Amino acid sequence: MKFVDEAPIVVEAGKGGNGCMSFRREKYIPKGGPDGGDGGDGGSIFLEADDAVNTLIDYRYTRRYRAPNGGNGTSRNCTGAKGEDLILKVPVGTTAIDIDTGEALGDLTENGERLMVARGGYHGLGNTRYKSSTNQAPRQTKPGQPGESRNLKLELKVLADVGLLGLPNAGKSTFIRAVSAAKPKVADYPFTTLVPNLGVVKIEDHRSFVVADIPGLIEGASEGAGLGTRFLKHLVRTQLLLHIVDMAPFDESDPAERVKAISEELERFSPGLAQRDRWLVLNKLDMVDADERQQRVQDVLDKLNWHGPVFEISALRREGTFELSCAIMDYMEERRQRALDDEEFAEQLLLERETVEQEAREHVEMLEERRRLERLARKAAKDNDDDDDDYDVEVVYTHE
Repeated sequence: MKFVDEAPIVVEAGKGGNGCMSFRREKYIPKGGPDGGDGGDGGSIFLEADDAVNTLIDYRYTRRYRAPNGGNGTSRNCTGAKGEDLILKVPVGTTAIDIDTGEALGDLTENGERLMVARGGYHGLGNTRYKSSTNQAPRQTKPGQPGESRNLKLELKVLADVGLLGLPNAGKSTFIRAVSAAKPKVADYPFTTLVPNLGVVKIEDHRSFVVADIPGLIEGASEGAGLGTRFLKHLVRTQLLLHIVDMAPFDESDPAERVKAISEELERFSPGLAQRDRWLVLNKLDMVDADERQQRVQDVLDKLNWHGPVFEISALRREGTFELSCAIMDYMEERRQRALDDEEFAEQLLLERETVEQEAREHVEMLEERRRLERLARKAAKDNDDDDDDYDVEVVYTHE
């Protein structure tokens, strides 16, 4: 199934039913009075998170969704039928954004959670509502109100505790295969991973966390090179970043320079995300001679002036991966406990996440706008070239 993490849609809630103007007319009841019923409320539109849905691909093909209108009121004070609510199933981790205002309407982070994105119109009133001692035969009614209409952008961000960073072929997919039951594609060429992959790492019963593997970054990704930074937004909800470093690159490039390049791309994408806790994971050390291993590791740390946690592993041979997983689990549990005990810390985490989400959204929108302008410029240039060709031939009239 194709992975789609963004989809623009239009939602239109149902219109409220009109009120009815009617008078009771029965035999032997010459003055029955008004008996026009109210209309029914229009149907609303909800998004519902569903674990069984993994992608937004269905919303790429059907863009417009309308809820049923409410029924009109009828005589004998009968109320019109209420429009049925429309429920749109989306993956857990979906955010709904109003395109016209830029407002984030809400996040769906739990299975079964619902979010109203368009409210149905209020019902109209029948003429019975207007009767009084001074107006015993009212002829006024009230029509139903129109339902809300919105242009929405659905964004899917995978829900993971830990995110993997690194250049293509750094061993991210091999690592997630080593520590979880996930089986992402692994090959000896760049950009093997084209969509995010999730893996559940189980340390023991009731102790587990989720790892997200995103496509590799390259230098210039923040400007759209390679697969760009589009998938970096999936790291917004993570609590910890693992920077996977290839210590035996086939092109013999400097691992420290590679780390710096990715760090710079991360900073350009979101300064807040770049400040998130990040651990250095030195991979493929089984391909380095034992005599040179410690010296090469120390050279990288010295060039980076790295003072954070460092782990030396071989994902292929699963050397050091369990120790790294245990350290991550301890970190996650300590962080959760602190958030429960310290309300100020919990509020700080929430504020940081909202800031990173806003930065990520602005960066993606900037790139999309730039691409749109480039497409328009290329189209305009092509049209100018075509127009010029029509007048390249000079016609000269002569008389003989």
